[in-house]
Amino acid sequence: MPVVARKEYVGVARDRVENFNGKQLVYASWDHHLLFAAPFLLCLPPQTTFAELLESALKPLLQADPDAALIDWHAIQWLKGNQPWVPNFEASLADNGIGHKDQLRFKTPGLNSICAVN
Repeated sequence: MPVVARKEYVGVARDRVENFNGKQLVYASWDHHLLFAAPFLLCLPPQTTFAELLESALKPLLQADPDAALIDWHAIQWLKGNQPWVPNFEASLADNGIGHKDQLRFKTPGLNSICAVN
């Protein structure tokens, strides 16, 4: 059903990076593991190293999956913006080119205890 506005509608985005007090949003998801129905939404400073992102944010969130303890974080396949990508674990999110509202995906071939696709 069409909507008719009485006056011009001006939308104001509330999720701009300026609204996060020096932090940024980063989405992260584990491909083919449906225990987690949607990407995780993390709010982190751009100075956070990639290793810190894993240790302080992702690993605690993934603990519920039976495969989580078996992940070799240096051997998995990463995607950033749906493109293959290799992170620098010691570099910051900014130095890794991870910006506000970017999505990181990772694949763990062989770890399929809770898997959407064999």
